[in-house]
Amino acid sequence: MTRTGVIAAAVLALAAGPAMAQQKTVKIGFITTLSGPAGIIGKHMKDAADLALKELHGKMDGLKAEIIYGDDQFKPDVGRQVAEEMLKRDKVNFVTGIIWSNVLLAVRQPVLSSGTILISANAGPHELAGPLCAPNFFSTSWQNDETPEAMGQFMTEHKITDVYLMAPNYAAGKDMLSGFKRYFKGKIAAEVYTRMGQSDYQAEISNIRAAKPKAVFVFMPGGMGIQFMKQYAQSGLRDQIPLYSVFTADETTLPAVDGAAAGNYEAGFWNYDLKNPANKKFVADFRKSYGYIPSYYAAQSYDAINLIDSAVRAVHGNLKNAKGMLAAIDKADYASVRGPYKYNTNHFPIENFYLFKIGKTPDGVYARKTIGVIFHDHKDAYYKECHMAK
Repeated sequence: MTRTGVIAAAVLALAAGPAMAQQKTVKIGFITTLSGPAGIIGKHMKDAADLALKELHGKMDGLKAEIIYGDDQFKPDVGRQVAEEMLKRDKVNFVTGIIWSNVLLAVRQPVLSSGTILISANAGPHELAGPLCAPNFFSTSWQNDETPEAMGQFMTEHKITDVYLMAPNYAAGKDMLSGFKRYFKGKIAAEVYTRMGQSDYQAEISNIRAAKPKAVFVFMPGGMGIQFMKQYAQSGLRDQIPLYSVFTADETTLPAVDGAAAGNYEAGFWNYDLKNPANKKFVADFRKSYGYIPSYYAAQSYDAINLIDSAVRAVHGNLKNAKGMLAAIDKADYASVRGPYKYNTNHFPIENFYLFKIGKTPDGVYARKTIGVIFHDHKDAYYKECHMAK
């Protein structure tokens, strides 16, 4: 089927409304990683989604709302199977969550072709921002390239040259380094892709030592980041070659690395210390409920549930009105924890990106402190490749 045919099929499915829309319960399928080392990310996402639904008193425009969780086990084929079960067995109205870009790329076809609304609460592969954009796909996070673009811009502005790049060898890892190189104007000492789930980085650290770059930039999410940051600090290189990163030193990993990331720089679209009313409430309620600082994974998931609520309210609980819900989602008319934002033509947010520095909070916990804005209202690099009319 041609690209035009795929969009037309999706629009027809949306106009007809999926059979599941006859339900009197809003069913949300939430796919994340709940087992293994990456399960800590899934915990942040689940805790935030549960908090959002609790604050909505378990209802959306008077309808009972239910979140059905599925564990992708860090595997694309499992993620697709979970999505198909949610669609067929649970008859979900929305699918959200999804940490990994390779999982999202596996999930997208069955979900989007069914006419179900898919909202990514993390992964942002470039394909879905460009040629695979779809009327029933939205993001409450970012396109993968954008955050490293911000770090590349910051490092260029500060005349940092000769940078060694590392990321896991999968869709997001490649997007992250592409984004960094788009805005970084210095020399690339090396571009290294490591194994997904790798835990030993001694060989890579030895190669960094031999290359003698001016700085290292990495994307190492979850347990990979924990192991890399610990080993990098233990090697003694941290004091010789500064480490810059995205999605590596965050509230899912910092408790496990303690001071190994102190002083490191990160970039991102959200932080717990952003001073807007919705964020202050979210962070306070989250810490009161769970006893720890939420991560951006949590923030994105909290936003996803509230975005869905805004869509259900806009159609007064008429789940058959898929077009009305999509039009409401496109307005982003809800209190986002990042502050107000707009959707681009490819349904990725146009938003700010910030610089963070790792340090201790007043209560002695390591966290990211917001230093300033790198990009205002930043658009991803692929929206012009999306031929979907808004």
